[in-house]
Amino acid sequence: MAEVYGEALVVRAPAKVNLTLRILGKRPDGYHNLDSVMQKIELADIISIRCSKQPGIHLSCPGSDLPENESNLVWKAAAAFLRATDRTADCGVSIVLEKHIPVAAGLGGGSSDAGAVLTGLNRLLHADLSEDALLDLGRSLGADVPFFVVPHHAVRATGIGDKMIPVFSLSDCTLLLVNPGFSVSTAWVYKNFTLTRADKVSNLSDSRKKDNLSELPDPLFNDLEKVTIERYPELAVIKNFLLDNGASGALMSGSGPTVFGVFPDSLGVASSDLHHCADELTKKYGSGVFITRVLCN
Repeated sequence: MAEVYGEALVVRAPAKVNLTLRILGKRPDGYHNLDSVMQKIELADIISIRCSKQPGIHLSCPGSDLPENESNLVWKAAAAFLRATDRTADCGVSIVLEKHIPVAAGLGGGSSDAGAVLTGLNRLLHADLSEDALLDLGRSLGADVPFFVVPHHAVRATGIGDKMIPVFSLSDCTLLLVNPGFSVSTAWVYKNFTLTRADKVSNLSDSRKKDNLSELPDPLFNDLEKVTIERYPELAVIKNFLLDNGASGALMSGSGPTVFGVFPDSLGVASSDLHHCADELTKKYGSGVFITRVLCN
């Protein structure tokens, strides 16, 4: 086995948005069955992974308030990988996590970081774990982690999010993300979600510009949106502003609170609508506003 010791592997851990998210029911294990189209985007955390022959896990998260111990999902991912490959006693891992994705924002940042650590260690240690084995590890860490283990940029996910079919990426558009600067507990959102008819789509997720949604694979919708917006009505204000200022569609991602607007390239990436919208939102939300693109298959 030709492990790489001392040399760092630097990987990007991309954020995601949910283009659709339907909650189908609660499972006996506490998770919910869902049906969601998930799309990876260019906004990403940067992770540096270094292995050594000195056992132990060392995690640094410079510039953030994230814990640097076993309570961090990145730490848990490294520990799970070392256990699965029987390397706990003879291999150490040092990780530097550079955060760019907002925390607890509905963008999958923590799950993506964990997935990047699993796949990164598999490369560094030449462990040759199969995709199925990595998926099992990811599933043990959280419902969104499996998506960040597979190479696909867009999937339709069912089950708890771990049963995935690749789909075409959203294309020919720019996304404007707005994070209002507060976090939302995913557990709280699901706890307060009241299951309705499976075919009912939240009226808050609808687009005002139906004729401009040809770029989208399906109408944007998110069953969790109503729960979060009822608690944080500011998100509806953000969403309406995006729709009123050139976005073809707008939606809250995941359990929130990040809201994204879709600006088709037919309007021009440097369109006045997109940049006017971004400038106005930046005045209020500062570094919580991101202009990004999707990752394409």
